[in-house]
Amino acid sequence: MVVRRRIELQSAYLLHSYPWRETSLIAEVFSLDHGRVSLLAKGARRPLSAMRGALMAFQPLTLTWSGSGEIKTLHHVEWQGGQALLQGAGLLCGYYLNELLLKLLPREDAHPALFKGYAQSLAKLAVGLPREPLLREFEFSLLRELGYAPSLGVDARSGEALVADAHYAVVPERGVLMLDTGEPAEVPPIPGHVLLSLAAGDFSQPLALSHAKHLMRRLINHHLEGRELASRRILMEIQEL
Repeated sequence: MVVRRRIELQSAYLLHSYPWRETSLIAEVFSLDHGRVSLLAKGARRPLSAMRGALMAFQPLTLTWSGSGEIKTLHHVEWQGGQALLQGAGLLCGYYLNELLLKLLPREDAHPALFKGYAQSLAKLAVGLPREPLLREFEFSLLRELGYAPSLGVDARSGEALVADAHYAVVPERGVLMLDTGEPAEVPPIPGHVLLSLAAGDFSQPLALSHAKHLMRRLINHHLEGRELASRRILMEIQEL
């Protein structure tokens, strides 16, 4: 006998949706206690559907669903309110966060701290706070939650704390490695004091923020394994213009 587990009134955000048959949707959501979940919203594309207007991206939702398979059945959607709408570049940044979660988060793997960080990032984007620091903070948080983030305050080879005036290379799957004087680096060298700032979550200095951007891009690309982020490409094109 198959038990259809029912999840009641779960806090969640819509990451992406796409049409399913004539009147329904498949909704990919990020939930507080169940992580990323795929839900079938039956009839959600009908004009009079109660779900049609409530399934909004970047807005806090309360969902009820049931099911035992990979795709559950969505029964109820309620908008929690209290979140300003994203606009302009902030909206594109929101799509970037969603795309990261869709491509890197495994299904049904709960990450409450990451969920909280995502909600806070959306709130900051909505009120127009500087985008670069909050994007780097979220990227670091995501990699830490998935176990992909290297320990930025420790030399992986010696196990000792970083030296502020030395230079290091951050290598995926290996960690932070000190560079000998004159040693060619396969990846861009980063000063020790910058890595110590990043390890402390301090993105206030322009040099640290610049290194953080390039470091996060390399680490995320490594774990994407060749998959492209459409939102990142669009953001880069806009910045070039």
